[in-house]
Amino acid sequence: MNFSQRYSSATIVSALRIATLGAVCFAAGSVGVLLILNLIVPDRPFLVGFAGAGLISVFVAFPLLLILQLKVGELKKLQETVNYTARHDSVTKTLNGTAFAAAVEHYIDRRKRIATDAGGVMIAVVIDTLDEISRRYGPQWADTVMQSLAAIIQSSVRKGDLVARLATNELGVFLPGATVENAQDVGTRIRRRVAEASFSAEGAPMTIGVRLGGAVFEGPTDFNHIRQLADEMAMQRGGESEDAIPLSRLPAA
Repeated sequence: MNFSQRYSSATIVSALRIATLGAVCFAAGSVGVLLILNLIVPDRPFLVGFAGAGLISVFVAFPLLLILQLKVGELKKLQETVNYTARHDSVTKTLNGTAFAAAVEHYIDRRKRIATDAGGVMIAVVIDTLDEISRRYGPQWADTVMQSLAAIIQSSVRKGDLVARLATNELGVFLPGATVENAQDVGTRIRRRVAEASFSAEGAPMTIGVRLGGAVFEGPTDFNHIRQLADEMAMQRGGESEDAIPLSRLPAA
């Protein structure tokens, strides 16, 4: 992308106008400072030039550089905000589906390149009653439930695990390098803490139905295959009341 394609003609013209005006003001100020110093010390041109350069730097260059640095800082913060918004769900503040899929695929590719694939586990958390809550109490209450569940899940996973919102009523957890035992511990904590949590709307208790299912992989695969298998396990047997989370193992390559 060249300069003219990156910026519109109106933006370029406005920038050139401001830059020209600034340069003219800078030149006029510099000449004015030198004239004043020549009038004050007419017999010492070297001193006039030296002092003029210092004064111009202090009163012109320093403020301009300071403003420029502040603007660069603002742009950096704005870019960080844009990047965060592009990668995270606006309701739960967890990763969105696109960022989550990219992170899982990156993990799989990296492990494949260094030939030490430790595998991992993905857990799907499906909220059965979210549509009912949205219809009965309004979408804001459904958002509140998703926020609470996301917080519960994030407090239940290990350091380095990823949590994301994959669909309106689904959260995903990726456990890189996890064993089946690790995944069962995380899933059991999630199920127990959701059961222990109290949910209410307009003073009435809400029933939260949650299904959990997971997929275990040890070799090369892809995100869509892992997610599909985890979803299938959650929908088929993930609503059962036993502590064990239904997990399916992908065949190793």
